[in-house]
Amino acid sequence: MNKAELIDSIAQKSGLTKEQAGKALNGFVESVQEALQRNDSVVLVGFGTFSVKERAARTGRNPKTLEEIQIPASRAAGFKAGKALKDALN
Repeated sequence: MNKAELIDSIAQKSGLTKEQAGKALNGFVESVQEALQRNDSVVLVGFGTFSVKERAARTGRNPKTLEEIQIPASRAAGFKAGKALKDALN
């Protein structure tokens, strides 16, 4: 499902127009992004938790030249599914 299909689904299930559903989805995405930038987590009980994962610096290898390279430390977004979501999939 891509973003347009998700907006259509939200509009159909919520009774919102496609424009309103698009604005709601964009607002949700922006809110989650801002929270993660502040190093906060976003918990949606039953659905899951968005959080920031710290990745340590490490040594990697260029697969083409086999030369060792240093990969700097970084932060990445993570998602852990909640129990209700896991149960819905199984």
